[in-house]
Amino acid sequence: MQSPAPTKPRPTIADVARAAGVSTTTVSHALNDKGYVDPQTRERVKETARALGYRPSVRAQRLRTGEAHTIALISSMPFEIAGGASRLGFLMEVAAVAAAAALTRGLALVLVPPMMAGRLPLEQLDIDGAIVIEPTADDANVAHLQERGLPVVCLGRQTGNDAVPYVDVHSSATTELLLNHLREQGSMKIALLIGAQQRNSYIEARDAYARFCATHGMTPLIAVADESGGEDAGRDACASLLDEHPDVDGLCALVDAFAVGAVRAIGQLGRRIPDDIKVVTRYDGTRARSCRPPLTAVDLHLDDMASQAVELLFAHLAGKGGARTVAPPLPELVPRESSGAGAAD
Repeated sequence: MQSPAPTKPRPTIADVARAAGVSTTTVSHALNDKGYVDPQTRERVKETARALGYRPSVRAQRLRTGEAHTIALISSMPFEIAGGASRLGFLMEVAAVAAAAALTRGLALVLVPPMMAGRLPLEQLDIDGAIVIEPTADDANVAHLQERGLPVVCLGRQTGNDAVPYVDVHSSATTELLLNHLREQGSMKIALLIGAQQRNSYIEARDAYARFCATHGMTPLIAVADESGGEDAGRDACASLLDEHPDVDGLCALVDAFAVGAVRAIGQLGRRIPDDIKVVTRYDGTRARSCRPPLTAVDLHLDDMASQAVELLFAHLAGKGGARTVAPPLPELVPRESSGAGAAD
């Protein structure tokens, strides 16, 4: 039996330098478009590298530059909201596009899923920067990243921290869209259900709701649930709301987990959706589509948000600075049975 042919050694930067008749420094500069190299020499080096089949070692580059060429995508939402029946839907939708957008810029994407409680162990990650999804005003992960001197971009503005570039998630426009839809569907006493945490999306939703009520002569009714309680917190908040205000006929529950919990509470109280009360939510994900009845929700254009977040972060990684905020297209309503508009999915 013949022995297998010996594996041909991988060409090194020294092999390219020897074949091109230049120094290894010149090869490095030519292949990385750095330093001054005569254009003809630069092209000769690149052609020699191609002919030899030379590929730069990512590990060696990292050791030389100290750069990981890796960014992290971090969910600020707790597991009770982002996980469970949601199957990390929001995070995964963003991640799918962000990973592809990062790769075209020579970056790898590390997905950091939400934890049950506490700050994520980010010190264990060797990254160059991060995208944080909807941070709270006192978000410990953003603070830790900034302390490490790493560029951070947020999907959704961080309240009280204008130093962090962000992608506008159109919280005001989304809330207005949902509230106007409920009114158009015939709801006359509409309540808002939001999280207790200090997220910019909740703050903007409150403001948009206050304007809506003032415009239409409605008394504001706001129920608050803690995110750590997930669907159960939404159920309890909705039950208390309807116990105190049984004539509520429209509910805008921004968090999909709260909306599903609210549907359970409404059913337990013997009320019908959408005949007695109409329910809408923000994120058009697994929970909204699998709920019974299916929930009217919003297309937030997460693919555009993800691409813009990576582009914004990449600009800051490259030291270009530039825009502090960018915005995707405006949200679009996805009407379903829970608001009496559209057939069941």
